[in-house]
Amino acid sequence: MSDLVVIVYPTEAKAEEMRLKLFDLQKQYLIQIGDAAIAVMHDDGKVKLNQLLNTTALGAASGGFWGLLIGAIFLMPIFGAAIGAASGALGGALTDYGVNDQFMKELSSSLQPGNAALFVLVQKVTGDKVLEAIKGSGGVVMKTSLDHTQEQKLRDALAASPAVQAAPATATPGGAADPAPAT
Repeated sequence: MSDLVVIVYPTEAKAEEMRLKLFDLQKQYLIQIGDAAIAVMHDDGKVKLNQLLNTTALGAASGGFWGLLIGAIFLMPIFGAAIGAASGALGGALTDYGVNDQFMKELSSSLQPGNAALFVLVQKVTGDKVLEAIKGSGGVVMKTSLDHTQEQKLRDALAASPAVQAAPATATPGGAADPAPAT
């Protein structure tokens, strides 16, 4: 079972920064992401989707390979590759992977120009460690499929201040440094 989380950021760069942080957490096996797309509202009112996979390009490459192979069998490899690439690109353009594109565009239509929404399809998560890692990163939760307590924990983590650094050591009259008091 996957959960959908949509977080709005003031800029596309901030949303991308969070997506990269989530990918880093995935490398640490703290979260498993099914999809992570960014929707950006432009000044002209159009929503641009920045997705992980370009299915049109992937379909064209795959179709070109298979078309070349089949075309070689019938002694027309160039024609086969062209037909395969065209049909693969068409198939890829019609394929929707992860979060539904139409859903992302509809939900993002309420964003302010310049704002970006990060859509994350979470398959598995080690909740407490991920929340600690994203603490204070900002963003506003727009929509989730989480239960109310998990959603509130996410909202609190995004709004919380990052961990305060330890105070520097203070000098004593004898010249030695006393460690900062434990917090």
